Amino acid sequence: MCCTQKRDFIHVTDVVNAFYLAASKVNPDIKIKIIWNFSWYDPAKEADAANTLIGQGADIIVQHTDTYAPCQAAQEAGVMAFGQASDQSAFCPDAHLTAIIDDWGPYYAERTEAVLNGTWESQDTWHGMKEGMVVMSPYNTKLMPSKLIQEAVNMEVAIKDGTFHPFTGPIKNQAGEIVVPAGSVADDGMLAGMSFYVEGIDGDIPQ
Repeated sequence: MCCTQKRDFIHVTDVVNAFYLAASKVNPDIKIKIIWNFSWYDPAKEADAANTLIGQGADIIVQHTDTYAPCQAAQEAGVMAFGQASDQSAFCPDAHLTAIIDDWGPYYAERTEAVLNGTWESQDTWHGMKEGMVVMSPYNTKLMPSKLIQEAVNMEVAIKDGTFHPFTGPIKNQAGEIVVPAGSVADDGMLAGMSFYVEGIDGDIPQ
């Protein structure tokens, strides 16, 4: 897993944890390796990180940076990739499974209108799939069987309508301690300040 970010670590660990929690339900034996690049946009460093992970045996490259370099590295190596921030399929069509698309347009329009109307104030925003701020790019039908794609679409629907939350307990941290009890859901405070990896992830959060 190629996870690369700025030094605002606690705003990244929830993404890593969410990916692992979902992936481990499909494959309980999944192993995740994390490389921190400390940059949102550095194609050379991202490609180096991806190639390092591929050299260590990674068969899927997942990124939390904004360039298509990791996906291209995956395609060149013959492994699969999961993109971030935009649809990267045009740059690596033989590796790109799908990607998270960050659609900031409606948010910027809303906040700009508030400024013009004199109603702007500082506030937290927790928009996601339901509000259309997070969108999945088209699933690669050449690499993903139709049954798997339908399962992914069903999960999107469940997240949007609130019948599924990625951080539903029981969830343990790396020390094996319950951090989200069974039947409970991680609250906004935990998600905003998640300073731990969940049980099963091998690695340390930079200090």
